[in-house]
This record gives sequence, structure tokens and C-alpha cells, in this order.
Amino acid sequence: MGVWCVVYLTDTLLRSSSTHRIRYESWLASRGLMLSPFHVRWQTTVFNRLFAYCARINPRALHLWFNSGLVFGIVSMVGSVGLLVKTLQQTLAQMTSDNPRMESQQALQVVVPGVNLPTNQLGYFFTALLLSGVIHELGHAVAALREQVRVNGFGMFVFVLYPGAFVDLFTTHLNLVSPTQQLRIFCAGVWHNFVLCLVALAFLFLLPIVLLPMYSTGGGALVIEVVQGSAADGPRGLSVGDIVTGLEDCPVRGVEDWSSCLSHLSHSPQTGYCVPVASLQPSWAHGRAFKRLDGTMDCCSNNSLTDLCFSYMKPQGRNSREKEFACMPVRKMVTGTPVCRNDNDCAAHTHSVSVCVSPSLENQTRFIRVTHPPNTHMLFVGYPPHLQYAVSLTNFIPRFTFLHLDLPVFLETFCKYVVSLSGALAVVNSVPCFALDGQWMLNALLEATLVTVVTDRQKRELIGFFLLLAGSALLAANVALGLWMVTAR
Repeated sequence: MGVWCVVYLTDTLLRSSSTHRIRYESWLASRGLMLSPFHVRWQTTVFNRLFAYCARINPRALHLWFNSGLVFGIVSMVGSVGLLVKTLQQTLAQMTSDNPRMESQQALQVVVPGVNLPTNQLGYFFTALLLSGVIHELGHAVAALREQVRVNGFGMFVFVLYPGAFVDLFTTHLNLVSPTQQLRIFCAGVWHNFVLCLVALAFLFLLPIVLLPMYSTGGGALVIEVVQGSAADGPRGLSVGDIVTGLEDCPVRGVEDWSSCLSHLSHSPQTGYCVPVASLQPSWAHGRAFKRLDGTMDCCSNNSLTDLCFSYMKPQGRNSREKEFACMPVRKMVTGTPVCRNDNDCAAHTHSVSVCVSPSLENQTRFIRVTHPPNTHMLFVGYPPHLQYAVSLTNFIPRFTFLHLDLPVFLETFCKYVVSLSGALAVVNSVPCFALDGQWMLNALLEATLVTVVTDRQKRELIGFFLLLAGSALLAANVALGLWMVTAR
């Protein structure tokens, strides 16, 4: 707000000045700049030759290309309406439900920077949005020149915070071409957004191959950030550059394995460990075991940070399923110890007489050994999702020390934003709505298909008006309810 107020006041003072007004306005006109409240626009003819060159490349291929875009535009008009209806139903269902998972299931969501978009990712967001807008307008410009419609210029703008692009077409030429030609021009923008989405998606999947000479994958998950003060921080925690290869007996070959292993450990019983019977000390050695509020048992009454209470079946009383508890130094006990689910697993892994002991913890709390060689295990006691939020990882491990750890993360994140935003632009611009590409696509489609059915032009325009009104109301309802869900709830 402060920046826009300064810009607007400066523009107003210069325009009202009798000394600087003419020079200022001529300076703006020579550079193609236009200023209005919360809006800066720049237009140029520099790229007209580039558009004309692109329009002359292989005419047959371009004809097939833009005809494919025409078909895609018509299909996407119907599909976008269906997607908005489904999104509206999901939003209304979420408004009456307290289930947070329903929001993540929505295909379209309103994005508010600083609310549901992290401020440290605004650069990705705005750059991907600008790229998607430029490719969108490039499609319009090349398609227009192919249909003998003059392009007056290309420009970019910033509205409030959001960047965008546009092409200025010669309206007289546009009105002279046939409705089918107009459809090719109007559908070219969403078609190019769809293609850009596919290209970014393909690059995202091929990224391990592209970066293969510099980065390896499949050898573990590389730690690139640890939240300070979190459960993973500390001298015996994880550090930037560590490679995580396992969580308990679950191997970790990448970020996907890390997430799936944590999810599996959250919903499965606590892993046990094979411990020789001779090393066990009964619970009375450290004080009597007592029940927690949730009904589980604890036997380490001294609140030691190095000891943990373990439960096991008494070797002489297995038929009665009687449990015994022992408070033991946890790091010494689990180092190099095989995991187990019952005592029979220990008999298969060890030669000495051993029992399967498991940490006696609260219901959702888990004890997890994090393997990150050559360091000793990091021992985590807590709710597994907290460990996932405390650490940021990547699949890409640099082959050379001079390579930056964040380069693959930057490429991955940018591609994901391009996929999301370019796809969203293709969907939103396809909606038959006032002031969007869908308005002109619908009008041209009605002129191309209803001429023989509805001969009166005014009736065709009336049909188009009501369809646009319905599409505009549908889009407005999605945006309004989406904003309410993001901000007010």
C-alpha cells in the first residue's frame, strides 16, 4: 500500500504540474508506460518481428497445432465449468465440516500470499505466474498473425502484486475473420498454458536424468534444512548435508520413502528391540512402574533424558502374558540391536537368550531410530509428523562438493509452481466468463455453430449473455467462498 500510494501521488503531482506535465507524459508515452491506481502497464512493439517469425515456421504444422488448440479450448470450456462446480461443492461441504483433509483434496484453491502461500516462496509464485502469462499471450499473438490479424504490440503489467502479460490485437482485422479463425486465436492462450503445464511436468519427472552428471538419486534423502529448536535439532540430531538412509527397519531411498516410512510408523505398533535377558533390570531397580493418564505405563521416575521405560513379556511367565517393565539407557541399548515384533523374531536373529522389548510410550508417541551414516543414530521420541515438519529433504545428492544443495530444490519447486499456475490459468481462462478468454471463445463458438439453428443475431447474443452470466456467477462464487475459507476461517 505504501509503495502504491507513493507511485500514485508522484504521478498525480507530475500530471498536475504545469512545468513538468508535458515532458512527463511524453516520457511515459515514449516508453509505453501507463499508470493508474494499483496498476502499472508497459507495452512495446519490439517483439512483433519475433511473433511474425514464429507465425511463418512450417505453416502446415502450425495449422495442425492451432486446430488442436481449438479442439482443446472447446473441451476445456466444458471441463472448466464441471471442475468449478465440483470445487464449489467441495467448498460448501468443507464449510460445514471440520475435516482439514477436505481442503487438500480440492483441485482449485484461492491463493493468498502470506496466508496459504509461504512468503519465502513468493519469488517462485510470481515468476511462474509471469512465465505462464507470457506463454499464454505468445499463443494469442502467433495465432492472430497466422489468421492475418495485426498485432499492435505486446505488454506486461502489475496489478496490486500480481504480474501478467497481454497482446494488443487490431480489432478491425479480428472482426473481419471467420468465427472459426477467431476460435483459433482465442483458444491459443489456454492451449499454450496446457502445453507449458505438460512440458514443466515432463521436465519435473525427467529431472533426475537431467541432473544425473551432477547429482545422484536413490541413495537416501539429503537434509537441506533443520528447523531450529525442533526435535531434529541438536548435537546428536540431524544437520544440513546428512543423508538419511533409514527409519527403524524401513529403508529410505528418497523423500517419498521418508514420508511413507513416517506414515507407516505412525499407524503401526511400536517397533521392538532384541535385548539379552541378562542385561534386563526389573522395574523396581529404578522405582515402581506407574500408570500415565492415558493408561500406559512408565517406570523411569527420575525423568532422565537418557533412560526410557521398556516393556516385555516375562520369560518365565509367557503363558500368562504377564508384562514386566525395565528402565534402561536407551542409546546404549538400541545401538546395533535388531528390531523385532515378538520374542520369536529374536530367536532367529540372535544366538543368546533374548526377549523383544518395546518402549512404553503414550498412544501416539513413537520411538524412532533415524539412520544417517556415518553418524550414530538420531533417536526421536514424539509424534512422527513433528519429525517430518522439522526437516526438509531432497532426493538429489551432489556428486561434487562445490555443487549447491538447493539447485535441484529450486528447479523442482519452480516446475511445480509452473504446473499449478499454468494449469490454473488454462482452467480459469476457459470459463465462459466476462472479461476472460472464455467470453470470446463462447461468442465465437456460438457464431460458428448456431448460425443455421438460431438465425437472429440478437437471440444468439442473448443466449451467449446468459451463459456468460452463469459462468461469471460460478467463478465469482468459487473465488468469494474460497477467499472466505482461506482468510476468515
